[in-house]
Amino acid sequence: MIFYIFFSLLILGALFCIYRIARADFSRRIIPDAYLFPLLLLGLVVVNFTPWVCNINESVVGAVFGYLLASVIGIIFEKCGKANSDIAPIGMGDIKLIAVGGIWLGALGLSIALVGACLFGMLWAWRKKQKYIPFAPFFFVGGFLAFIMLKFLI
Repeated sequence: MIFYIFFSLLILGALFCIYRIARADFSRRIIPDAYLFPLLLLGLVVVNFTPWVCNINESVVGAVFGYLLASVIGIIFEKCGKANSDIAPIGMGDIKLIAVGGIWLGALGLSIALVGACLFGMLWAWRKKQKYIPFAPFFFVGGFLAFIMLKFLI
């Protein structure tokens, strides 16, 4: 009984952080560390002490994989952005968010979430005719779909 209350409080805290991050990124195009780091710590606690979609080893590998992948993409965008000022580099908040997604989902779930986020983001940009889109809301939708796939389909 106490386990379920503790687990529910952890998930509610994570959902609050997700809401605040998505809202801030959508309105101000910034991902605040004040909600990102608690989400990271909550992810480590949930993955370590509860039966989740991945174990702690897969989570650490996913976080390192996500951080390195996003950093390389950010460096490539930054180098291309110097020649063409229209290309905006990926922000450090997005890079840290992808690492946090690796903690929660592992490497396999992170790859599913990134594909889903990119597809949903492209559809949003195409529909709204926007050049720049916030990444966090679409990453959370992709992460939720990855969680569903990992938990119930794979």
